[in-house]
Amino acid sequence: MATKPGRFTPKKTTAQRTAETKAGAAGLNSSLAPKAPMYAQSGRYTPPTLHPEELPSPKWVPIIMFGLLLLGLFSIVLNYMNLLPGATSNWYLIAGIGLIAGGFVTATQLR
Repeated sequence: MATKPGRFTPKKTTAQRTAETKAGAAGLNSSLAPKAPMYAQSGRYTPPTLHPEELPSPKWVPIIMFGLLLLGLFSIVLNYMNLLPGATSNWYLIAGIGLIAGGFVTATQLR
């Protein structure tokens, strides 16, 4: 039989409650108390929680990513075609590589 997703809260056994009571009465640290059997599974169901990192990316993440990648590509191509103002310049190449790097950094945020 398949198990349900999520988590079941464990219930302490009678031996564990007895061991904790004796350790508390004797003033012992719980780590020094005699070890009781493992937890028995309870019937109480705890549903799985949603974490923000598991949710899908907002719509702006792929838009920004592809926008930066394309702007960087166009900057480099237009520089080589000598269509940008100020003639061919290494600064256009650096800007294009920077925009492409920004697109890669944004791509790491895509889920």
